Amino acid sequence: MTESPGEQAGVHVEDHRHADVTGGWLRAATFGAMDGLVSNTALIAGVAASASAHTVVISGVAGLLAGSFSMALGEYTSVTTANEQIDSEVHVERKSFARQPEAEQAELVAKLVALGMSAETAAKASEEIHQDDHKAINFHLIQELGVDPQDKPSPWLAAGSSFVMFAIGAIIPLIPYLLGYESLWAGLAFGGVGLLLAGAAAARITRRSPIVGSARQLTFGAVAIGATYLVGHLIGVAAT
Repeated sequence: MTESPGEQAGVHVEDHRHADVTGGWLRAATFGAMDGLVSNTALIAGVAASASAHTVVISGVAGLLAGSFSMALGEYTSVTTANEQIDSEVHVERKSFARQPEAEQAELVAKLVALGMSAETAAKASEEIHQDDHKAINFHLIQELGVDPQDKPSPWLAAGSSFVMFAIGAIIPLIPYLLGYESLWAGLAFGGVGLLLAGAAAARITRRSPIVGSARQLTFGAVAIGATYLVGHLIGVAAT
């Protein structure tokens, strides 16, 4: 028996799912975890180059808290500002709809023709779309700005995921110290493993090679950690 268009669409949706690419929690969580790992491992290395283990723990915990709150606030402000900008563009488009409805409809016809529709089909589609101003405004903004006003990311979700993932990333290199092993190498080893796992997880989400993703994160992290350790060592030498 032949499937109806609705049934075919349902089968297609089940076989054609996409990841969240709207810039919400996933980007914030990934960025937070990577930043927490790199920044706190580098901080611990820099402090350990010329200070006691007790000082390393205090600095590491302070870095974890300061970084988590900073990341959360930054994500909240960034996403909120982006959403407010979208709202502003919706207001501009709504005023244009009220003042020049024919021009807006003609604009949509031109865009649909540019996408490959015939002029007759584009005119009919534009007329039907413009029967509902709210939906028409959303459609125009998707075509003109590439954003959907109805699919804005949550600033609270972005801030929360960034806070949690930064804290998780930042505590990993501190684990040996918290367990009583006052060894910088153990902290660096934990940080390195964390970078490998985070790189592999990010690569899996983006359907890339986990080996390449892990190696890339470990390399970039090693450069930052090495540079910070060197600076901490030089400052320690200069202070003695």
